[in-house]
Amino acid sequence: MLPTDEPLSHLGPSLLLLLQLLLAPAAAFFPNIWSLLAAPGSITHQDLTEEAALNVTLQLFLEQPPPGRPPLRLEDFLGRTLLADNLFAAYFGPGSPSRRFRAALGEVSRANAAQDFLPTSRNDPDLHFDAERLGQGRARLVGALGETVVAARALDHSLARQRLGAALHALQDFYSHSNWVELGKQQPHPHLLWPRQGLRNLAQVGDPTCSDCDEWSCPGNLLGFTLLTSGYFGTHPSKPPGKCSHGGHFDQSSSQPPRGGINKDSTSPGFSPHHMLHLQAANLALLASIQAFSLLRSRLGDRGFSRLLDITPASSLSFVLDTTGSMGEEINAAKIQARHIVEQRRGGPMEPTHYVLVPFHDPGFGPVFTTSDPDSFWQQLNEIHALGGGDEPEMCLSALELALLHTPPLSDIFVFTDASPKDAFLTNRVESLTQERRCRVTFLLTEDSSRVQGRPRREVLSPLRFEPYEAVALASGGEVIFTKDQYIQDVAAIVGDSVADLVTLPLEPPVVVPERPFVFSVDGLLQRVTVRIHGEVSSFWIRNPAGVSQGQEEGEGPLGHTRRFGQFWMVRMNDPLQTGIWEIQVTAKGTPRVRVQARTSLDFLFHFGIPMEDGPHPGLYPLTQPVAGLQTQLLVEVTGLGSRGNPGDPLPHFSHVVLRGVPHGAELGRVPLEPMGPRERGLLAASLPPTLLSTAGPFSLELIGQDGVGQGLHRVAPQPCAVVPVLLELSGPPGFLASGTEAPLSLRIASFSGPQDLDLRTSVNPSFALTSNLSRVRLEQNESAWGCLWLKVPDTAASDSVVMVTVTAMNREASTVPPTHAFLRLLVRGPTPQDQLPAPVHSTDPVLTTTSPAFHLSTLVTPGRAGGGLVGNPWWGTVGAVLLLLGLASW
Repeated sequence: MLPTDEPLSHLGPSLLLLLQLLLAPAAAFFPNIWSLLAAPGSITHQDLTEEAALNVTLQLFLEQPPPGRPPLRLEDFLGRTLLADNLFAAYFGPGSPSRRFRAALGEVSRANAAQDFLPTSRNDPDLHFDAERLGQGRARLVGALGETVVAARALDHSLARQRLGAALHALQDFYSHSNWVELGKQQPHPHLLWPRQGLRNLAQVGDPTCSDCDEWSCPGNLLGFTLLTSGYFGTHPSKPPGKCSHGGHFDQSSSQPPRGGINKDSTSPGFSPHHMLHLQAANLALLASIQAFSLLRSRLGDRGFSRLLDITPASSLSFVLDTTGSMGEEINAAKIQARHIVEQRRGGPMEPTHYVLVPFHDPGFGPVFTTSDPDSFWQQLNEIHALGGGDEPEMCLSALELALLHTPPLSDIFVFTDASPKDAFLTNRVESLTQERRCRVTFLLTEDSSRVQGRPRREVLSPLRFEPYEAVALASGGEVIFTKDQYIQDVAAIVGDSVADLVTLPLEPPVVVPERPFVFSVDGLLQRVTVRIHGEVSSFWIRNPAGVSQGQEEGEGPLGHTRRFGQFWMVRMNDPLQTGIWEIQVTAKGTPRVRVQARTSLDFLFHFGIPMEDGPHPGLYPLTQPVAGLQTQLLVEVTGLGSRGNPGDPLPHFSHVVLRGVPHGAELGRVPLEPMGPRERGLLAASLPPTLLSTAGPFSLELIGQDGVGQGLHRVAPQPCAVVPVLLELSGPPGFLASGTEAPLSLRIASFSGPQDLDLRTSVNPSFALTSNLSRVRLEQNESAWGCLWLKVPDTAASDSVVMVTVTAMNREASTVPPTHAFLRLLVRGPTPQDQLPAPVHSTDPVLTTTSPAFHLSTLVTPGRAGGGLVGNPWWGTVGAVLLLLGLASW
């Protein structure tokens, strides 16, 4: 192991060049929305987390040349800001989408930032290395890293990212909250991630550490000693005489002698008395974060690490299959599509990274099958056959909920059935879960009234029985496609298209208006545009900006190739497409469905945030959906900004966001987007006024801008949003769940928009016993209520199984107000965890352990009714781990 004070000259010129690239603050760090609110120019937790992840990803790419492409060269990245889009374009090829990778980094970064905002974590000194609780903080840090490993191996990568974010927050806080920098250290602490090495030279209870400072800036308030200390914050625990404070506006302990403080959180003296050392602390925190990511890569292997951060342009593949006796054709269609996708993409970067399969019938559903191995998935799928009868309806939504629990975010889920749902009461919850997971659900329905054999029906079924599917599809950004048995194999070809990561283009108007054509915009960054029309259509035509038209006739036309399968038409437009405004005119009986999709790397991610200005870390508390009565910020991250017709063209940019009602498309308002930092980062923010968020019902987000040559750009969010009436915060117990135990959970409900009389309902998947001391609550405006829940984990609970707890708040007085849901994911561990590592061969080897740290999960707030890695690729080997950037032998 490299000693902490050994110079880096022996690492060689290429490694020194890489270190120079990584450690230049002017090039590597940018202020984001959190730091810009109060301390412009500061380096934030998000900056450190994303920069470290990009560094280790670059290291992985340098060590593993892609098949069929030239290896990456380090010199090509020197002097440039590391950007995910550029890394993916260099490794996977131009235009390769980095959306999922950036979304995974966003999950980690938001979990990191949430440690400063969640009531269960923001004041815990052990989670921030405060109050000289350095040993306890180290135990919680390495425990969170160990939990990251366990959750990643259990394929619950969302949970793993939450634990990783918490671990990185603590690790980075050490360098800002302790006096490690003031002691003159130039490298990360050698034992902080190595729990079997003791922390030495710690200040004891009776050791004075600070002198009094009555200024905002306190450069010389530390007493002359060589002991390691950290500042006290607030009143719990109270600051002993002679000890240092954290310091800053909101630290009550800093007004007690000795006054002042030692934190280096920001560049602002009003928040950070040691602001002059902010960059030095950030450099060490970055190096330490790179260490942590590299250790995880070593522990998980390259495949596991790639899955953890979704370092791939590919999607997952999730099927929910009705297995009753009438479903033979549908099951065969799913098998054909799965086989086609696996064979066509095996070994390449677009091979699916994760496979999920959930069967259902009546009265059962499941079990869920998940794997990263395409052969295992195909074998499991091939064993499914249509068996027995079973009366309609079926347990479809229960199976879909199970699939959502195990499907990675930003995925497509395909449901094959010919029956309506027996469990329609789950509609609201499943809608909310699709939005929490950001998954798109497509239903392929073969409701055939001419069928004389198949499932029996015990009663006359309502013509509205498929409305739950319509609601889930609308909420998730998916669709419901009706077809017949003889066409299902052809119609199911949309599965392969969707796995290719398509974006849906906004239509104007979004619903059918008699005698009025649909209009959509094509820009130069769109490729392989597909128009899908289904319904009782008598005719249609498509017209390009030059006035060239094509009708519904099958075969090749002047604009593209048309295929028809019963009442389903698919038109694949020819590339390159003429840019500008296109039109579609449809004549049909009833209401036809029209959908236009395309491939593009220019897309966006988004989330909402509440400004938090009454604490030591001003910033935005992240939310999945806005909450009524709260000032809300919309945060946008544009992906694929490097996509330009010519490399010398200016970057595309978005100037406004338009909110439209769903499904009818009425414009609710438009708000300017403000760039946060350099344009190439693609970070934008918009302040959404409360009046704009007072409209009932779901709404869509549409970004408006221009490409590099001045042509218009339109991108729409894949799912609609809605304002939730109350805020729910659901927190879990410390550590993992253990079989045969009872775990306490805590719940907070807050109203900011007026009186709320709420019924509270709880559920657990799987069906563990759950009790609560709060079933009804009445809140006035700006009031909160707290509740306790107890989750009983049975002795028979499977190790490494995922548990999802859901709390639903329903308004007792207004049935039209959608319920609000909070979801909490937990993981069951067996009585003898296997993640304890063996003793190292050498005492200096780093080890990750589990020490039962506090397990505070962030709450995910979503409305009710709202209208992977390179796995399985034979060329992707496991690297013999070397901490290249730091010159440390791996373990």
